[in-house]
Amino acid sequence: MGVLWPLEPATAAKHRLYQRYLDAWWPILLQTSQRTGYSRPRVTLLDAFAGPGRYENGEQGSPVFILDRLLRHTAVDRMNLSPRRVHLVFIEKDRARHEHLLAELTDRFGKLADLPVRVEVRRGDAGRDSLPVLTELGAWGNPILGIFDSWGSVNVPLEVTRRIAHNRSSEVITTFGPNWFSRREELNADIFDEVFGGRGHWAPAADEARPDERWRAWLGTYRSALRRAGFGYQLQFRLVPRTGQPLYLVFGTGSDAGLKAMKEAMWKVDDRDGESFQDPRTRGAKPDGQLDIFQVSDACDPELIELVTQRLALGRATVETVGRWLLTETARWMPTHALKAVRQMRQDGSVAVQSPGKLTSKSWVSLPGAA
Repeated sequence: MGVLWPLEPATAAKHRLYQRYLDAWWPILLQTSQRTGYSRPRVTLLDAFAGPGRYENGEQGSPVFILDRLLRHTAVDRMNLSPRRVHLVFIEKDRARHEHLLAELTDRFGKLADLPVRVEVRRGDAGRDSLPVLTELGAWGNPILGIFDSWGSVNVPLEVTRRIAHNRSSEVITTFGPNWFSRREELNADIFDEVFGGRGHWAPAADEARPDERWRAWLGTYRSALRRAGFGYQLQFRLVPRTGQPLYLVFGTGSDAGLKAMKEAMWKVDDRDGESFQDPRTRGAKPDGQLDIFQVSDACDPELIELVTQRLALGRATVETVGRWLLTETARWMPTHALKAVRQMRQDGSVAVQSPGKLTSKSWVSLPGAA
């Protein structure tokens, strides 16, 4: 691959997801609390596979649009930006791409030292250099968002994600390329031991022979690794464009606010390319695409119905409990979707309501015939 390459449809959709998420993430972390007057002393974004900053046909790479959208954010006047307080760290291993990225950022924004935030463009390896750079910049003890957006093999040691997970108010996004799950003959066992925390954690996924189950096995294995690293919540999903190959993402956070912000970003992504976010747990249902999060159409998305059925197969629950499960365990569904799903399932005869009166979030529901 040369210095520049074409922008794939799935990558373009992923970039829109990042943009939407960061539009919410920056003001949450940078605005002064109206209730307490507290302002976080420092916030760091780490893009550890930064790339050259531009694609073959001129589309912006992640470092360019990350910086651009921050500086032009609608709430920028309330964020108290300063080079001491806001750090953007871009790491790129390839020399030519690193030089191209520096030139792109300088051409677009002028002298980086004159910006109202600190921008560090480093040539280095994501797995080896992320922790030392974060330490050098004094990032620990304050929020960090680590984006590990590799197109090839993910080679970021579990120790890196563990350190970020145990840092307060911090999150990670990890991307797997379209062919990552099918190149198991190229396995470097020692690297995988570092990424997943030992042979026993990843060997079952490596042994999965069914092609359509292989990506689910590896994605679930990495999600489990983020859980062991210390992230209280982990979302896993496949981003499927109308054309081209899918991408696979795992998101780790410790907060409900982070979960909701990521899911709301998914629902806001423009569907002009026909992309959808699929949950690895679903096998029979294909999602209808990106619906408006507040849509009140009569029919529920088949994926939502399948997921609620899976939850109720574990035992009866209140609608509120089902909603909480949708938030913390599924790729894109929110608590507000639970009541709508159960209402349709009751009409279809596929769920039993065990509480008298009107169906509410407090109603107990189960699969028909379940105790």
